[in-house]
Amino acid sequence: MSLRASLVAAAGASLILAAGTVHSSKSSSAREDADVVAALDEKYQAAVKENDVATMDKILADDFVLVTGTGKAYRKSDLLQEARSKSTVYEHQEDSQRTVRVWGDTAVVTARLWVKGSSDGKPVEYTLWFSDTYVRTSKGWRYVFGQASLPLPKAS
Repeated sequence: MSLRASLVAAAGASLILAAGTVHSSKSSSAREDADVVAALDEKYQAAVKENDVATMDKILADDFVLVTGTGKAYRKSDLLQEARSKSTVYEHQEDSQRTVRVWGDTAVVTARLWVKGSSDGKPVEYTLWFSDTYVRTSKGWRYVFGQASLPLPKAS
């Protein structure tokens, strides 16, 4: 199977999981789980970029928490409200250097994120590192915890 076909298959699997299909850890390998979580995290990042509240709501666990580099904590409701308000408009919301590690029913995605756009009408552009923690539930993989660094110094 080609890499592109594998990615398409993983993306399709993540849609099935996000729709609520129970997925047993005994029926898949850590590599398959990593591919599914990577595709789901890509889908989540795309939803943030588009302020797609419905998709974000499906992927985020109800008790989700994000902690930023400044120590501020955000809950699922905070992120959904920000997306609804469209206070941030993204030109770029793209990650690179992604790694996915799986330990049973827990997976951690780590990547470098480049953000460019406007927030409350003011231009923003920064790069940071993040780690997203996913847990396998009876409804499929859910994004339960995120941690983001402070913006990285600009390259000279």
